[in-house]
Amino acid sequence: MRLTQTDNRIEAISEYSEKDALKQAGFRWDPASRRWWTGQATRAARLLHVADMDESLRHHLEGAGDAEAQALRDSRATDAEIAIPSPKGLSYMPFQRAGIAYAMAHPATLIADEMGLGKTIQAIGLVNANEKIKNIVVICPASLKLMWLREMERWLTRPMTVAIAPEDADVVITNYEQLHKLPVRKVDVLIVDEAHYLKNPKTKRTKAVRAWAKAANRRLFLTGTPILNRPIELHSIVDMLDPGNWPFWPFAKRYCAAYQGRFGWDMTGASNLAELQERLRSTIMVRRLKRDVLTELPPKRRQIIEVEVGMAASAVGAEAAAERRWAEARAEASLTAEVAEELGDEAAYEAAVRRLSDLDQVIFEEMSGLRHDTALAKAPAVADHVELLLASVPKVVVMAHHHDVIDLIQDRLAAYGAVSLTGRDNQDTRQDAVDRFQADPEVRVFVGSIQAAGVGITLTAASVVVFAELDWVPGNMSQAEDRLHRIGQTESVLVQHLVIDDSMDARLAKTLVAKQTVLDAAMDDEVAREPIKAWPVRPAVEPLPPGQAELVLAGLRVLAGQDPDRAGAQNGVGYSRMDTALGHSLAAAETLTIRQARLGKLILKKYHKQLPPEVMAIW
Repeated sequence: MRLTQTDNRIEAISEYSEKDALKQAGFRWDPASRRWWTGQATRAARLLHVADMDESLRHHLEGAGDAEAQALRDSRATDAEIAIPSPKGLSYMPFQRAGIAYAMAHPATLIADEMGLGKTIQAIGLVNANEKIKNIVVICPASLKLMWLREMERWLTRPMTVAIAPEDADVVITNYEQLHKLPVRKVDVLIVDEAHYLKNPKTKRTKAVRAWAKAANRRLFLTGTPILNRPIELHSIVDMLDPGNWPFWPFAKRYCAAYQGRFGWDMTGASNLAELQERLRSTIMVRRLKRDVLTELPPKRRQIIEVEVGMAASAVGAEAAAERRWAEARAEASLTAEVAEELGDEAAYEAAVRRLSDLDQVIFEEMSGLRHDTALAKAPAVADHVELLLASVPKVVVMAHHHDVIDLIQDRLAAYGAVSLTGRDNQDTRQDAVDRFQADPEVRVFVGSIQAAGVGITLTAASVVVFAELDWVPGNMSQAEDRLHRIGQTESVLVQHLVIDDSMDARLAKTLVAKQTVLDAAMDDEVAREPIKAWPVRPAVEPLPPGQAELVLAGLRVLAGQDPDRAGAQNGVGYSRMDTALGHSLAAAETLTIRQARLGKLILKKYHKQLPPEVMAIW
């Protein structure tokens, strides 16, 4: 291929076989000129080793490539030779200076340092370092407004008024839920804390923040977990910080393994994560890990502790029965949809898909209720376990979800001065609980909800955290763990998940670990740049084992030949009414395609009691 430049546009004269390299570099296709192009020299610089060009363009792109390489180094920097004003008696840690320097050089920055590394201090450091910054809006969760007020008053180095909205001040602090009450206006810096709250672009909070982001001269987003579950959740954040450079569909296809399935576009996957991390670091993101910048901070250790079933036996039994019922209901609903699709009945197919979606919602709600019942039954065992821990450690943090679970655990541990923090508490009550736990040796237990106590507070007085319940989202679990594992912690933090064997939470714990592996690869792992390659495609349908299609066809013919029932009720003779047309249609075929055989196998599973042993071999 050959690269040429016209004005601010770099075009590629290329062959069709070279399209994948151009896509991965970030070029776009222009159907008018029938050429790939980009307006960013850093993207074109990625093709220096595979493309021809004149010497002036090559020199330009080499400079852009050097700038990108420097940006990558800066995004991981652990120190910076820069003087930043700080209040008397306070100072920035070396890596915090580097983070402030990065933000000074970028009008839009995502500080994604691992939790506990002082992102709030770095944000205020940017204000101290730039005297042109006169007015600021801070958006954060409601539980963190008082913390931001305190830190601003503590770290600001020049006179600025600070207030919690709706009061007028140089620094206005508000929470996501109240943001819509503030009229959008031009500000020097918009600071958005816990920016992962903006993962859904359709919510009111995300739309409100987007309006403020457009009006801000500088945008500074903070979060230790920019990806909570999957890469697609990052898009709305990067699009607000760096609009125009992260178009939705290329992002979804390139980094989320997006494909169009039977139920629409599926974007829940993850792909090209090393490339995603590199692009983020070279444009908007600075992220450092505790292990790299706080070498004196001991690591976390995780344990899964199985407790006796005891009084929770009936709750766990109810879970198991419900899971069997859900599996059968989903199999039936999925088969109904596949049958309708095979018959070409669009109306029936759409109705079946709606039923399947409704069923999933019902299952989720019932599952949540059952998990709550199990947690409540398990709570006394959790309290007993914490009491044993207190025989060898001075303080313990307990995290849970539901108020009644938290109340029960706190009541059982009242003799240890247990305090709690949930969404029911006001700002003063929350801060009092944290202060007492941190400072009072008689307060040995802190019981908090994963959501309300999982962000913005410090619980370093303890080095053990026990999860009485688990969260669906691995990022929320990490947030809660790092209330202990942060600056000020002097001991290795022990994280214990208390589960009942064979319960839903026991299986969820394993799933959360697997999810965290994906997130670590996207945000933290040091990996070499991936070679240029094609975009991900849907895998081909796997062939059936030899002879299985013939066995499926034989089974279908057995059912089709049953007498006297060809289209009656599902009564143990032949097909039921729903399956008759398709079953007889497939049975009349000379051979079955892979798709037909798989569908036939699904049908036969419903009628396995009528099948001879040789057909049952397909399972």
